[in-house]
Amino acid sequence: MKIAMMTEGTYPYGFGGVSVWCDQLIRGMPGHEFRVVAIVATEAEQLVWSLPQNVSSLSAVPLWGSAPPAWTRGRRDEPPLPLLTELVGSLLDSAQAQRRFATALRELFEFGQRGNLGVHLASEKAVRLLSTAWAESWRGPAPTAPTIHDAVTAMRLLDHCLRPLLHRPAQADIAHAVTNGLGVLPALAAKWRYGMPIIVTEHGVYLREQYLQYRNGPYRWPVKAFHLEFMRRLCALGYSEAAMITPGNVYNRRWEERLGADPAHIRTVYNGVDPANFPVLDSEPQTPTISWVGRIDPIKDLETLLRAFALVHREMPDARLRMFGSPPKGRESYLQRCRAAAAELGIAETATFEGRVENIRDAYEAGSIVVLSSVSEGFPYSLIEAMTCGRACVATDVGGVIEAVGDTGIVVPPRSPAAMAQACLTLLRDGEARHRLAAAARARALENFTVDAAINTFDEIYNFLGHGRPLPVAPAQPVAEAAR
Repeated sequence: MKIAMMTEGTYPYGFGGVSVWCDQLIRGMPGHEFRVVAIVATEAEQLVWSLPQNVSSLSAVPLWGSAPPAWTRGRRDEPPLPLLTELVGSLLDSAQAQRRFATALRELFEFGQRGNLGVHLASEKAVRLLSTAWAESWRGPAPTAPTIHDAVTAMRLLDHCLRPLLHRPAQADIAHAVTNGLGVLPALAAKWRYGMPIIVTEHGVYLREQYLQYRNGPYRWPVKAFHLEFMRRLCALGYSEAAMITPGNVYNRRWEERLGADPAHIRTVYNGVDPANFPVLDSEPQTPTISWVGRIDPIKDLETLLRAFALVHREMPDARLRMFGSPPKGRESYLQRCRAAAAELGIAETATFEGRVENIRDAYEAGSIVVLSSVSEGFPYSLIEAMTCGRACVATDVGGVIEAVGDTGIVVPPRSPAAMAQACLTLLRDGEARHRLAAAARARALENFTVDAAINTFDEIYNFLGHGRPLPVAPAQPVAEAAR
C-alpha cells in the first residue's frame, strides 16, 4: 500500500517526539511504501533523519520564499476576488461560516493549481477587501481597531499559510497527516484531487498550541484574531474531512470532540517505545540529579523548571539539573533566554545545558529522576522512555501526561515552580519511594506503551481504509478509562 505521510516542521527535518513516532511507524511497516510530504519554513532545512528504504519520495513544501509555479495548464488571469471575499467573510462572520470556509478553500486550491494565488493575496484589492470587511464588522474599542498595516500583515500570513495548496498533490492510497492545521492542507489537496481517504493524527492539540504560541506573538490583536480564526476553521475542516482521527491520548480526543470531530471517527492510539532500546537502568548518579530531555522551546517551559530547581538547590545545595536537547534552527534565542535566567537565579554552575546526546538513554541515566515541565504536550515520548528505563518522573499535568504516568510518578500543575520543586525534593530525599515508583513506572510502560502495539493498530487502519472497508469498532481501552 502507498501512504502519503504529511508532516509540519518535524520529520525528517527536525528532532523531537513526533519525528521519532514517524520514523518508528515507517520502519515498522516495511511492506508499505511511504511518500513523505514535509511542510518546512524555507526549504533551506537539512535532513536530520536517515530515510528508511520504504520511503520512495520526499517532497518539501516551504511556507516562505518564492511561490511554486502553477503545474497545470489553464487560465491564469481569473481574479479570485470573489473567492477571497467568501474566505474573509467566513473568518469574520459566523453565519454558515464553516461551510463557506470549506467551499472557498477548495476553490482557492483549484485556482492555486493553475494561477498565481500569491499575487492576488498580496494585491491592493485583497488588502482593501479585508480592510473594508474589518471596518464593517469590528466591534472592539477604537484603539484596537484594525489598521492598513494589519490588513497587509494578515493577507501576507494568509498567503504563506496557503502555500501547501499550490503544490502538486501527492498521489497514494491513503493521506496520513501527522498533525492538523497547516499540515492537513496537503492531505486535503490529495483528497480533493484524487479522492484519497485522510487520517489525521494529533500528538498535541494543534489549535490549543496555536493559541499558546500567539500569547506572546509579535502581531496586533486584529491580526492574531484573524489568523487564529483561520486556524480554527482549518482544524475543524481537517476533522470533518478525515476518515479516521487518531489522537495520541484521551486528553486530545476530548479536545477534538469539543472542536467538532465526530466521535465515531476517533480512535485513540498511544505512542510507544521499543523496550529493547530502553533496558532498565540499574544504577543512579552519586549526586542527586534532575534530568530533563526535549526540544528547547517555549512550549517546554524551561524557565519554570529553572525557577523550580533554584528552590531545590536552596534546600539541597549538592543537587544538579542536567538538560539535554537543542533548540529548533532559528529559535536559538530561547536557549539564550534560559541561560540568562539560570545566571540570574544563581544556578548557572549547577543547571547545565548539555545539548543532544547520541543515545537518549544516556540522558535518563544521568538523572536520579526525570522531569517534564511543558505547558502543552500530547503523549510525551520522554516520559514513557524514562519510565521504560525505570526512572521515577515528575511532570506537569498537561495533555496526556496523567494517562502516561498514572500513579507511578508525581504530577504537578504547569507553571508552578514551588509545586515542581517540592515534588522533586520528595523523590530526591526518599530513595525507597523513588525506587518503588521507578519499578512501577517500568511495569506500566511495558504493559501499555510499546511501539509494536501502535504499529499493529495503524497497520490495521491502513488496510481497512486503503481497501475501502469500514473499520471495526475499536476495543475498549482500560488505560483511557482509568485516566482522569
